Amino acid sequence: MIYFDNSATTKIDPTVLQTYQTVSNDFWGNPSSLHNLGDRALQMLQSARQQVAEIVGCQSDEIYFTSGGTEGDNWVIKGTAIAKREFGRHIIVSSIEHPAVINSARQLEKLGWDVTYLPVTKAGFVTPESVAAAIRPDTVLVSVMAVNNEIGSIQPIEEIAKILEEYPTIHFHVDAVQSVGKSLWSHVLPERVDFATFSAHKFHGPRGVGFIYAKRGRQLETLITGGGQEQNHRSGTENTPAIAAMSKALRLATTDEAQKAAHELALKQKLVDFLSTLPDITIFSPLNANFAPHILCFAIAGVRGETTVHALEAEDIYLSTTSACSSRSGDESSTLKAMQVPEKLATSAVRISLDDANTDAEVDQFIQVFPKVYQRFQHMNRR
Repeated sequence: MIYFDNSATTKIDPTVLQTYQTVSNDFWGNPSSLHNLGDRALQMLQSARQQVAEIVGCQSDEIYFTSGGTEGDNWVIKGTAIAKREFGRHIIVSSIEHPAVINSARQLEKLGWDVTYLPVTKAGFVTPESVAAAIRPDTVLVSVMAVNNEIGSIQPIEEIAKILEEYPTIHFHVDAVQSVGKSLWSHVLPERVDFATFSAHKFHGPRGVGFIYAKRGRQLETLITGGGQEQNHRSGTENTPAIAAMSKALRLATTDEAQKAAHELALKQKLVDFLSTLPDITIFSPLNANFAPHILCFAIAGVRGETTVHALEAEDIYLSTTSACSSRSGDESSTLKAMQVPEKLATSAVRISLDDANTDAEVDQFIQVFPKVYQRFQHMNRR
């Protein structure tokens, strides 16, 4: 089996799974309990928080554990809107955000907030100038993802941060879910960023756990109320085994990160070089420094994306139709639509997403198998 769908989810690392099992067996007390079992669980929880904070480069009280990227995005978008509603009801998001951001913004629109959806260039980038032009006196939030999950475009977070230095009261949120392990930290968390969202299963951690970075002093309304966990900001008994496992996965993902990213880029280059030789293929994720090393989005003209996915699945090669979160709908890629790619071509798009565990041999196997599938499609198109 060749697994090229790592942006959808990664396989949990065996040592991370072992950490999960060990903590489940040995630290099963509730961290909120006053007895010794609770204290041990609390110590484990705080140790994981400290490790995550050190890797991110912040204070431990700026890390809040969540159930994953979707909850984190919802919390920051809606929590900011509620907390700052007296100061303004206008937020700015890019038009190529993950559905967790876009749909949160749409929900706020129904409740009376005004949302500006920033356009992108035909290459898939927000421009800093469009951010500056969209800011109003009542703007309370700007949310732009670090790495687009469909085509891999690295958004100009540092340039946007410089613009927002002139607007210190506006919250700046970055969805950083696709950035871990790609040697992109300087792009993800410049000093001006107030909130960032992360999800463990994107870097070989367990599913159902993630975290947000929330800068000290920034207002963020609580969405999940209850027993007051996570500094009274996110209630619910903490998933200590998953959190401990996530902290280990994050440490592993950020060890030798530059070398891992270089390996993924070399694999991507090999794939791009091959696909570029074939007619009727459009590549949306070119080889340059403005695109992440692990994502390669392309389309075969006249062949729907799901057809390509299933044809390669029959060859034991697994990839996806752009975003896994919306692939079953059969709709065109929201990112490609925002890039003004024609609908027929956009619905043909598929995404290869690599990991440092992928090998040259797997890429060679793809290059060997793909022409057979491609020729079958060409025959169908000529009929």
